[in-house]
Amino acid sequence: MTLPILYEDGEALVIDKPAGLPIDRPRKGGPSLVNHLDALRLGFQREPVAVHRLDTDTSGCLLLARNPKALARFNRAFEERAVAKTYLALLAGHPPGTSGTIELALAKISSAEKGWRMIVAKKGKPAVSHWELVETLGAHSLIRFRPETGRTHQLRVHALKGLGAPLLGDPVYGAGTQGAAKRTMLHAVSLAMTRAGKTPIEANSPLPADFRSFGVSDG
Repeated sequence: MTLPILYEDGEALVIDKPAGLPIDRPRKGGPSLVNHLDALRLGFQREPVAVHRLDTDTSGCLLLARNPKALARFNRAFEERAVAKTYLALLAGHPPGTSGTIELALAKISSAEKGWRMIVAKKGKPAVSHWELVETLGAHSLIRFRPETGRTHQLRVHALKGLGAPLLGDPVYGAGTQGAAKRTMLHAVSLAMTRAGKTPIEANSPLPADFRSFGVSDG
């Protein structure tokens, strides 16, 4: 499998990560982004490094740094909330309105029975997501998320607790709503970051086929 490249210059790559490909090598084995890093050198001495994380199920724009100095700058940009990210999500239900901002702090919990998950907690890490309803598709809704922060499972928990319905196909936060979705229906559609003295990094990922199967259109 060849990973499509959405943006490339001397210090950055943005790839179009497919759903089902984990960033880190799974403990139980199997393919991951690690298997593609050598091919993504593209003539450079070093393998590129993922700057941020996308869940295994999440498709779309993933930023990679091609050298340590770029990685440090990109990490700082994420910490300072200077990276504009946009996601499309299919909600297993309908939101309470047409747009808004969700501010719900998140914390991690774990148990022997259910494993780990993120929960809303007053003493958790701050998490902010802006959202808008794009269209209603029968029992589902297409939501555009613009997260300010990048907490683990942020949009999945904010959908459930902030909008009142889980993401379609989410096996952790949407029990009983798997339906026809074969994965959590979340797609990182765009990523943009300005850089001092350089052209901005800008990338857009095409709409995946499984989103189209639920009636989502490019328009």
